[in-house]
Amino acid sequence: MSRNEELFARAAQSIPGGVNSPVRAFRSVGGTPRFISKARDAHIWDADGKQYIDYLGSWGPAIVGHAHPEVVKAVQDAAVNGLSFGAPTEGETLLAEAIIKRLPSIEQVRLVSSGTEATMSAIRLARGATGRAKIIKFEGCYHGHADSLLVKAGSGLLTFGNPTSAGVPPEFVKHTIVLDYNDLDAVSEAFKQHGDDIACIIVEPIAGNMNLIKPAPGFLEGLRELCTQYGALLIFDEVMTGFRAGPQGVQGLSGVTPDLTTLAKVIGGGMPVGAFGGRADVMKHIAPLGAVYQAGTLSGNPVSVAAGLATLDILGRPGFYENLAAQTKKLVDGLSERAKAAGVTFCADSVGGMFGLYFRESIPTSFAEVSDSNIDAFKVFFHAMLNQGVHLAPSAFEAGFVSAKHDDAIIAQTLDAAEKAFAAI
Repeated sequence: MSRNEELFARAAQSIPGGVNSPVRAFRSVGGTPRFISKARDAHIWDADGKQYIDYLGSWGPAIVGHAHPEVVKAVQDAAVNGLSFGAPTEGETLLAEAIIKRLPSIEQVRLVSSGTEATMSAIRLARGATGRAKIIKFEGCYHGHADSLLVKAGSGLLTFGNPTSAGVPPEFVKHTIVLDYNDLDAVSEAFKQHGDDIACIIVEPIAGNMNLIKPAPGFLEGLRELCTQYGALLIFDEVMTGFRAGPQGVQGLSGVTPDLTTLAKVIGGGMPVGAFGGRADVMKHIAPLGAVYQAGTLSGNPVSVAAGLATLDILGRPGFYENLAAQTKKLVDGLSERAKAAGVTFCADSVGGMFGLYFRESIPTSFAEVSDSNIDAFKVFFHAMLNQGVHLAPSAFEAGFVSAKHDDAIIAQTLDAAEKAFAAI
């Protein structure tokens, strides 16, 4: 057995499924997950000592590259002073100010410890601020594993969702309306029927959890108009896209202003952190100012805050995002060319430092279209790339990530591997 296989077998004895997050188990692609021993810049090394070009990037936060010296030093400097206090620190305020400075829609922000905690809290805040119960989400958009969000679409256009996880009673999701992403007409109809009781819409403004799916022209603008018209709040879940799709997230790219925004990943630079924020008149409803309760012992953890501040400082340097987007586009354009030459049905898309790979003729616009992709072809491609030292997300329903350390040589190496992988298909 390889060291990876030994570790996986051992982990399965003490950890359910051998992993602490389901997608890590390689269930959708088959095979043994790689146990990572170290990472630097654009590379990771597994327990057998094999090196990989990494396009997972810890699911997004490694935007400046793994183990960036400035981020590591910030963590070290913070850690020697203590790992957690359960009391306020100056660093919390500095990170809050940095976020507010970069995202004009946010006037106040509350730090938490994860993306799930951020979205759960934002929805509770929206319900508390509006006095309404129902929420709208979109099939294929993932907003963490809170009960009311683990929902799939019902049997009809406007039926309420059904739980997608055991342990979630139907009563817990009866107020969640699940619609198709990019279907603005369905959203309009939902408001006509339930507008007086809809507290909010929560949406990934560019989806990354059903692969990379961009909003159709007018979709985000339409959501904004409907929320304003009916007095509901618009929540942009930018846990994945925040400071990854661009310097102001998707709200900066689209010009659409949400009422609340959720963040995580990049703002922690690889450390556990999350945040939710928005208009001051909405945020005033959060305890201790208001009646909406939210708390967390490790919220604003000093080590996580230090990593986040160092990362945001690097992102603010001239040309960072222009270079990141250019390298990502080189990757997806090159992959499309190699697939075409091999006669493989394939397309790819990107925004900022995110990309999507689809084994279908055209770029998908919804979860249903992503599901119509050739998943078997993706599995062959995934393992062929992994064998050649290229580490992708182990699912056809996840976006990929490029870092500032993916230079031309690394992109070229990736494309050479892809040429062989397409040939295998």
